[in-house]
Amino acid sequence: MSIEKVRHWFAEYGAEDRILEFPASSATVELAAQALNCAPCRIAKTLSFGVHDTPVLVVAAGDARIDNAKFKAQFGVKAKMLSHEDAAEKIGHAVGGVCPFAVNDGVEVYLDVSLKRFDTVFPAAGSSNSAIELTIPELEHFSASLGWVDVCKAWQ
Repeated sequence: MSIEKVRHWFAEYGAEDRILEFPASSATVELAAQALNCAPCRIAKTLSFGVHDTPVLVVAAGDARIDNAKFKAQFGVKAKMLSHEDAAEKIGHAVGGVCPFAVNDGVEVYLDVSLKRFDTVFPAAGSSNSAIELTIPELEHFSASLGWVDVCKAWQ
């Protein structure tokens, strides 16, 4: 189960007890914000793309949307999200629980600058009813991201 992989991932850092599980779904930004009683913009949604045969995750603020021109300038291809089946297979987490932790080998993780305006954010933790509150430096560290990108719009 994907959440167990994430729990094991965070256990290596002594942070597994920080994972929150909810009785209801948190699979969308709106549902996660309701479950956490926070503003939707503080949900760190993880979007999965195929970039030159490489699975790429972009973690962005809940109120941000992918800007196709910025994405193409950054990655050299049009933004094309992975299908539900491809996301589960290539990333290691099903849509609704996709997160930047405990992903399959070869997955590249990037953080969008839309997140930098917050002290803490809430990414999913591998299931459609989980999350973890992280500071931005913790998100950088725990996600093993390859760096910051600016590929979103509509959040400023």
